[in-house]
Amino acid sequence: MTNGLNHKLKRAVRILAPVMILLVMILHGVSSAAILNPPRPPELSGTIPLPSITLGLGQADSPRDVALTLQVLALMTVLSLVPAILLMVTSFTRIIIVVGFVQRAIGLQQSPPQQVIAGLSLFLTMFTMYPTWTQVYENGLNPYLSGNINASQAWERSIEPVRNFMFRYTRQEELSLIISMAGAERPANQSEVPTRILIPAFMLSEMKTAFQMGVVIYIPFLVVDMVVSSVLLAMGMMMLPPMMISLPFKLLLFVMADGWNLVVMSVLKSFTNVP
Repeated sequence: MTNGLNHKLKRAVRILAPVMILLVMILHGVSSAAILNPPRPPELSGTIPLPSITLGLGQADSPRDVALTLQVLALMTVLSLVPAILLMVTSFTRIIIVVGFVQRAIGLQQSPPQQVIAGLSLFLTMFTMYPTWTQVYENGLNPYLSGNINASQAWERSIEPVRNFMFRYTRQEELSLIISMAGAERPANQSEVPTRILIPAFMLSEMKTAFQMGVVIYIPFLVVDMVVSSVLLAMGMMMLPPMMISLPFKLLLFVMADGWNLVVMSVLKSFTNVP
């Protein structure tokens, strides 16, 4: 009986073995095809155009096209230098230095934040430079946009009000220093002073004026620090930091004296062309 059972098992194995081998081969082929060729998502019913961006050099039809391209590149370069121009030819330098002196004189490190100081200085700059920018627009930019003058004439008319503003607040000492360092001849009048010499002289003058105003701002707060230090020393509290005690008194003094209004009024009055 055992021999009959073994014979039946061997016969079943002989019949099922080819079927199992064929099934394994089919499954292997399906999995390989799925790996090599994954199923694609169903396509949308409507075709959506996709944009493409190309950069290259082409042949210009006329020299005017080349000049226009160079003007666009020059304009992009000038736009990237706008922050530096803002610092060099406007009242921004003086204003932000003076406001920074106020913050340090009181002893505050993060109040007001630097973003607030920069924003206040920027809007005060816009306020003080408004007459100059108005002249730039009326004399140079507006006629150029209207097509009445060319680019070189627009530049000469636009830079003239800015040069007048810088000459008004440039000290003679700084201007003579920059002229001597540049090795240029002594100019007979303002029109002979190059703009490349006027800008650094103007910046030096602005920083000198701002530091003089900062020293005046520092004096009352320095007196408060000295008084508090003397009182603490007389009381024998040498281990107590004077700044910890003097800071509330300096803030109280600044608030009672309406300090921000005084600082802003002093800065604006230092520019005589404020409307």
